Amino acid sequence: MYGQSTLTLDQLKQKIAGELSKQTGDFAVAFKDLTTGKELFIHEREEFHAASTMKTPVMIEVYKQVAQHKMSLSDSISITTEFKSIVDGSPYQLRATDDSDTTIYKSVGTKRTLASLVYDMIIWSSNLATNLVIERVGGPNVTQTMRELGAKDIQVRRGVEDSKAFAKGLNNTTTAYDLMVIFDKIGTGKAVSPEASKAMIATLLDQKFNDAIPAKLPKSVKVAHKTGSIKGVRHDSGLVILPDGRKYVLVLLSKGIQDDAATCSMMATVSEWIYQYQIQ
Repeated sequence: MYGQSTLTLDQLKQKIAGELSKQTGDFAVAFKDLTTGKELFIHEREEFHAASTMKTPVMIEVYKQVAQHKMSLSDSISITTEFKSIVDGSPYQLRATDDSDTTIYKSVGTKRTLASLVYDMIIWSSNLATNLVIERVGGPNVTQTMRELGAKDIQVRRGVEDSKAFAKGLNNTTTAYDLMVIFDKIGTGKAVSPEASKAMIATLLDQKFNDAIPAKLPKSVKVAHKTGSIKGVRHDSGLVILPDGRKYVLVLLSKGIQDDAATCSMMATVSEWIYQYQIQ
């Protein structure tokens, strides 16, 4: 690790680009120091299937509509597994076998609070909770709010497992840059309000999937983040909070990958390098 402590931002970017070039697939990186404003970008405007990273924008929309008194976090929502395709309104079902959160399926036929669904949508990446929440707030509203925050390209079109929409290419998409913008707003208290931003950070800190950005960081470093993965795709995006209170945003996106474990390990390494740069 000799010389590690004296890297410039440009040298760090070259080092990361070199590491990415060793992997199969396409990658994007967006980093922003929220104290100094320093940024590092690699393919930051390239479009990726958003996978579950779109659940952060959905959470922001919930807090926005709560602030507008259109709904309350204590509202009860009926748990059902049937949803309508955005293509033609035809029904499709969600199954526990295709979800990272199976527990919620035991609640079918009962009611849960909006707050608990948002929490499960983020920390367990529950697809069923996500669809129930999107149905409530409306996908187009989520996209419109992202535009208002300055995220120009991200598209939240639909819930999860809408195979008719998938077949027509009607997917939720994002760029590393847009996810960086969103986490910048959350980290600086400008997503809805300082109170809402703080509440969202608290939820994101409870994330259960921690094998990318947080994996090689010291336990004293907190990461408020949201992952995403489908076949050939692995993402992580979030806010890294140092023990002294400084914050930075890091977004790591991938597509066309062959080895999920290797990609996770590489992302953890890149995250570690950025952390080391921050504390040098």
